[in-house]
Amino acid sequence: MDSNKPLSKPSRNTDKVEKRVIKRHQLPYYLEVYNRITKKPLGYIVNISPQGMMLVSNSQTLTHAIFNMYMMLPEAINGHKRIDFDALSQWCKPDVTPGYYDTGFSFTKVSPELAELVEALKDYFSFKDEDGKQ
Repeated sequence: MDSNKPLSKPSRNTDKVEKRVIKRHQLPYYLEVYNRITKKPLGYIVNISPQGMMLVSNSQTLTHAIFNMYMMLPEAINGHKRIDFDALSQWCKPDVTPGYYDTGFSFTKVSPELAELVEALKDYFSFKDEDGKQ
């Protein structure tokens, strides 16, 4: 997974009934997330909210575990180029693309920097709701 080249977003099955309270935002390109301990890539963010995110990766992720993570931003947003955070893996299931897996994470502590980043990413990446509205 080359973090210097954004990936085009694959199509997703949206036939499922939405049960969430917080509106999800879809990224037009993926942002890579790394393990802070091993420095290895964990996957790409495909959607995010102030409470959590979903990653897509080419390997299954252990569930009900806290991961120490970081992401490198393509350019500084609000003075931050690298954002460190911890997240609890809630679930992992096969992606619609064979050989890939989706994992849902909840942030264990939402620092002011992380909350600011989520808001900044909405503008920087021009997030669109699933119905196409910004």
